[in-house]
Amino acid sequence: MGRRTQADRDAITIEIGYAFVSACFAAAVSFGAVYGAAPAFSLSPAAHRALALAGTIVAVTVFTLQVAHVLWRFARRQENDGSQRCDRKG
Repeated sequence: MGRRTQADRDAITIEIGYAFVSACFAAAVSFGAVYGAAPAFSLSPAAHRALALAGTIVAVTVFTLQVAHVLWRFARRQENDGSQRCDRKG
């Protein structure tokens, strides 16, 4: 495999940024879905802690899976495998 072009490096940088931002959003939504019931209802402090812990575990899991999914999908695109490149002579 040859050296990566600037366009390749830019595409990778953008994809990593997208993976991070989308994973943060998905993790925040999943945490809110799990923990959101705690402030809405009169729950004991132990229930608040349990929901916060469960929400954190779900959020971390969703974050990790989202980043892995986005980056794996990017890496498996045919145009990113290097087999379709043309050698430039100039």
